Amino acid sequence: MRILVCPDKFAGTLSAPAVADAVAEGWRERAPGDELSLRPLSDGGPGFVEVLAAPVGGQRMPVRTTDPLGRPVDAEVLLTPDRTTAYVESAQACGLHLLSPDERNPKATTSYGLGLLVLAAVEAGARTVVIGLGGSATNDAGAGMLAALGAAPLDEHGAALPYGGAALAHAAGLGGVPMTRGATLVAATDVDNPLTGLHGASSVYGPQKGADRADVLLLDAALERFAGVLVKDLPSCPPDVATLPGAGAAGGLGAAVLALGGRCESGIGLVTRMIGLESALDAADLVITGEGSFDHQSLRGKVVAGVAGGARDRGVPCVVLAGRVSTGRREAANAGVTETYSLVDHFGSEAEAMERPADGLRELASRLAGQWSRQ
Repeated sequence: MRILVCPDKFAGTLSAPAVADAVAEGWRERAPGDELSLRPLSDGGPGFVEVLAAPVGGQRMPVRTTDPLGRPVDAEVLLTPDRTTAYVESAQACGLHLLSPDERNPKATTSYGLGLLVLAAVEAGARTVVIGLGGSATNDAGAGMLAALGAAPLDEHGAALPYGGAALAHAAGLGGVPMTRGATLVAATDVDNPLTGLHGASSVYGPQKGADRADVLLLDAALERFAGVLVKDLPSCPPDVATLPGAGAAGGLGAAVLALGGRCESGIGLVTRMIGLESALDAADLVITGEGSFDHQSLRGKVVAGVAGGARDRGVPCVVLAGRVSTGRREAANAGVTETYSLVDHFGSEAEAMERPADGLRELASRLAGQWSRQ
């Protein structure tokens, strides 16, 4: 039997490759003769570089950068063998997981560390830099990234602004030309929000980053002002950058990429293409996917929805393993999901599910092998 294992990460506990490995170990304990194909996935958020490392087959170059509050943190740039294309992950420098809950403050957090990663990629010779966007703690429309690239936002007196989204309410210009050496930037994201407005970065994602209602209004106005600065000072910036799909991704980092003449591309589409997911689905007898929380958002453009839909179109059963499951059975079935299993239900407690996710996945996979394998 041919089993395709293609999960997303379990946020806060396991990376996508670690999830896939645990599932494979559990299945092989019960059915060692089956053929398992592992294709861990990412939509551009945390784990983007790790998932692409194997199919790219290039060099993982370590880079010392900074987190959303300016503290040192280790990250990496993934370079293709010919070093012409680099892949970086915004979450390694701007990720929400890098902050404790009481440190979350999108008025002050910065994307400066991502700029250092892009700079390292360009200095390494990359002509194209693909930036995975997702899971960010920032809401500064890439102002910090631009500062690291040599184009710091300035106030009306020509002084550099403090880091963070709130300071952009006083933005009047940029203090230099971004040092991208002519490289093309690509934002890999599955978020199509504009930069500002009711569906913009501040309104939709600000609250989960620590913003209250007053903060959201302040930040939205600040980003609108900064969008005008981008249009004014960057010749490559589209005049309607604030309203373009994807501009609001990762706290507005999408807008900065677009302003630098870059483009937005589907993160999950890019990853599935690079790992050969379509051909792997064609060959599978059973698909196992999963994520930390299988809920209503999972069926709206997330990794699991894409995998389940692909399996459904081929008439292949698809099983979801998740930390917790809150999606209704009928809704899941309509999306192509055959069965769902929850670590919380398996252990009987959320605390144990968080402490022992790999053990739980191995045990669930072994149970699945007993039910599905032909051995």
